[in-house]
Amino acid sequence: MKLLILDRDGVINQDSDAYIKSVEEWIPIPGSIDAIAALSRAGWTVAVATNQSGLARGYYHLAALEAMHRRLEALVAEQDGEVGLIVHCPHGPDEGCACRKPRPGMLLQIAAHYDQPLAGIWFVGDSRGDLEAAVAVDCQPVLVKTGKGQRTLDQRLPEGTLVFDDLAAVAAHLLH
Repeated sequence: MKLLILDRDGVINQDSDAYIKSVEEWIPIPGSIDAIAALSRAGWTVAVATNQSGLARGYYHLAALEAMHRRLEALVAEQDGEVGLIVHCPHGPDEGCACRKPRPGMLLQIAAHYDQPLAGIWFVGDSRGDLEAAVAVDCQPVLVKTGKGQRTLDQRLPEGTLVFDDLAAVAAHLLH
């Protein structure tokens, strides 16, 4: 199985320090939907692991999050692609859960769902926490410069981190 795991905000859709709280605020980054659909059509399973502390903070409800994910799935399906498992962490940063990145709980959940070892699997994110979660389970850390990615580049990256302009560039690399 060819598995690719993506962070959501800042990788697939525009990010906001004020949180993405509704389908109306969920705006795909140019090229990201095309990239997911192309990967899917080429036999890749594209899963998503996303921190959603806005749930714990009361900024939006689970129904709004699910509507955003249905929108993602519908846009990819319009291009004959499919989104794999989408997992989210609903906890706040101080709750000490095992799922919130940089902890690897969501990546482990995806691995268990697909009965797939994570060693070498690419995890694409835009933050230090994404990269740390990848390293914790021996995934290949991949940073995109969209979202918080440009700021993350100013930090020390885990050894071996691959850097791409955006998700479209990741897909182009994987497909060629």
